[in-house]
Amino acid sequence: MRIPSFPECDHEIVQSLFHLSDRELVSLLKHHPDSGRYFTAIFCRYSPIVYSLIRHSARSPVQADYLFAITWRHILYELSGLDWPEAVPGKSSFSLQSWLINITALCINQVPLPDVEQIHYAIEDASPPLWCYLERALENLPPIERLMVVMAQTFHWSATRIAAYLQAEGERLSPGDVKSRLQDAYRHLEEALPTDIRAIYLGAAGTDNGYQEGNESDENDEDERLLDQVFAPNEPSADRSYLQLMLQGKKAAL
Repeated sequence: MRIPSFPECDHEIVQSLFHLSDRELVSLLKHHPDSGRYFTAIFCRYSPIVYSLIRHSARSPVQADYLFAITWRHILYELSGLDWPEAVPGKSSFSLQSWLINITALCINQVPLPDVEQIHYAIEDASPPLWCYLERALENLPPIERLMVVMAQTFHWSATRIAAYLQAEGERLSPGDVKSRLQDAYRHLEEALPTDIRAIYLGAAGTDNGYQEGNESDENDEDERLLDQVFAPNEPSADRSYLQLMLQGKKAAL
């Protein structure tokens, strides 16, 4: 069995945290929710164990990678509310490794696995920590931008088709307007990522406003490629329901 290697584990930001204990990493994660480095450090420390457990239970490597990403998304959610128990004399102390094994077992037993042909997630294109924070960033976009991104990335609709759909819903947007708004959405998506996540995964150097301006065309291409991975695990029926929810959210915000 081949366990994937993750280049982010060699990044200086992540390596600078390797001396911290599990308890310290969890505490820092909870106290700094706008930072992604602490979750990434936990991921690098325990991804081999989690992946090994999942790979032994999944029927195919594709399903294993899918479940691996979903499991780490659930772990991130649970870590934000984890209260580290105090040590009690005569009893075994709390172990993050054991806790992660239990969470992994829960996901193995309860997460439904789509058929292989319905899964388009590629772990080499979007490591679980990046995928998790991209998904969070997407949720923070303005509803109209999020809706257009879903249309463009999930359904691969053209700007003309998106404009026609929105016009039918009462929005006065031309195809050119849609293209412009999509570029704004991709830029806002990157800006919504934690600064350290941008530095670790996108090579963005910190500046006064938290990111380094680069070639806009290259950045947009990269955002679009990464967005493909954000939506990839969803099945078509789930995507369509998500689209309707985005539309409802847009209307509610107007």
